Amino acid sequence: MTLTHDEVEARLTAPGRLFEMTEAEAGGHRIRTWKNAPAHFRALLTASRRHGERVFLRYEDERVTFEDHFRRAAALAGRLAGEYGVAKGDRVAIAMRNYPEWVVAFSAVLAAGAVAVPLNAWWTRRELAFGLADSGAAVLIADGERARLMADAGVRIIVTRPGGSVPPGAAVLADLIGEPTGEVTLPEVDLTPDDPATIFYTSGTTGRPKGALGTHRNVGQAPLTVGYSLSRGAAMRRGDPGRASGRRRVTLLAVPLFHVTGCFGSMLSAMFGGATIVLMYKWDAGQALRLIERERVTGVTGTPTNAWQLMAHPGFGDHDVASLGTLFYGGAPAPPSLLARIRDRLPGRAPSNVYGMTETSALIIDNSGGAYPDRPDSVGRPVPVVDVRVTGPGGAKARPGEVGELCVRGAPVVGGYWNRPEATAESFAGGWFRTGDLARVDEDGLVFIVDRVKDMVIRGGENVYCAEVEAALFEHPAVRDAAVIGVPHDELGEEVGAVIHTTPGAALAPGDLTGFLKGRIAPFKIPAHYWFRQGELPRNPGGKIVKDLLRREVLGS
Repeated sequence: MTLTHDEVEARLTAPGRLFEMTEAEAGGHRIRTWKNAPAHFRALLTASRRHGERVFLRYEDERVTFEDHFRRAAALAGRLAGEYGVAKGDRVAIAMRNYPEWVVAFSAVLAAGAVAVPLNAWWTRRELAFGLADSGAAVLIADGERARLMADAGVRIIVTRPGGSVPPGAAVLADLIGEPTGEVTLPEVDLTPDDPATIFYTSGTTGRPKGALGTHRNVGQAPLTVGYSLSRGAAMRRGDPGRASGRRRVTLLAVPLFHVTGCFGSMLSAMFGGATIVLMYKWDAGQALRLIERERVTGVTGTPTNAWQLMAHPGFGDHDVASLGTLFYGGAPAPPSLLARIRDRLPGRAPSNVYGMTETSALIIDNSGGAYPDRPDSVGRPVPVVDVRVTGPGGAKARPGEVGELCVRGAPVVGGYWNRPEATAESFAGGWFRTGDLARVDEDGLVFIVDRVKDMVIRGGENVYCAEVEAALFEHPAVRDAAVIGVPHDELGEEVGAVIHTTPGAALAPGDLTGFLKGRIAPFKIPAHYWFRQGELPRNPGGKIVKDLLRREVLGS
């Protein structure tokens, strides 16, 4: 039986069902929320104990059960609240690779009532120092590499997997929490859905990182949002919203936990539903294929680049991937050719193209099930707790099919930026968040992302903000002017390119600038392509570089 989208939504959200909705007030506005979502993270963490000895986290040969995870998180939360004096609302930063301890640290910080500040593990020392200073974090929980990098940052450090020397005065996480035995309890703290919970950093068009301040409501709603997306896609394929597949999810996480996709989209969802997360130190398509076979992975969560590399790997046919039911990808444009490649390699499987941002606590729109092959150029429909609208000049609502800026509101959307009142006022107004993306919505409610208002390159799912790279280039004495653009790339989506206007008489080579930028910005932000010119860069009357013209000049399109 084939059901329409509206029929599936009505059945999934009916009274008494898991995805029943209610209303709540957030930021002075009424919004729809998932009725059965945990009110705050402590409720989610406590409920996760019911999964007991099921494996929650797999990393190489290590296994962490849900009970193990709860005990370690409770023990660390107690030490943070006790010896470290961490109180409700205090910020605690986390900077490490995708280790099981990342999840334990995140859980402990929120369970203690503090605000978790996940920092990009690829950042340089200067970038990490900014995150610590801007958030006001008094404690840093880090792996050995980043702990040594930030040894003199002026914060108390807890280090895991030292792999060498431990910074003076730092505590080792394993020694700090030991092996919790007997009854373990969380430290006492009262939490409400509106209390702050997370600060995930994202950069703006000025290049200055901004911390998206999420609440416990955002945290608690995220697992139901992901669950609804999964259920909607399955129901559209099977034609029966009431019948579950019966398979326990084992998700290979191809993206970092310090991104909302990894944390909100995968980890919190697994914690709520009793699923397993398979962690990787770093993405490698060949290793991913081995893990899919060994761990009987049912789904992979990542970017279109991850999916493309997996499908294109020369060893794909040498591995048993029969367990793999779906691939979830977002964070960058997904070309329709990717869907064709997946359907060729994995016939009968169900990939999903999702849309979300740091400010929306990961996915809010998805294209899955039978709708995806029909419209592979769309990111799909919003989940029921999210409203979307497209606005034209002056904020007027666009008609169906008209292009304008995509604005969203709802339970997953954060309330603003940490200590950035002007940026908050600019992007959040009347309960709506301005995404900065140009989009159109058709008569059926399908959303199509047309372009980006923000000056940004998305390289393999990582946001590279042009102004930040340009600012770093300007530090070189031979650079008189610079413009950073996206260069199309089949695998990564885009690479970073830079057009340089050199100072008179200066001689520059690509290697000179690449070496200069190392240590100033993260490696993935360093341009892969350079064009040098002695003439002025094209600018409009307002003084802004006309990048469309520049792209045509250097790329021919």
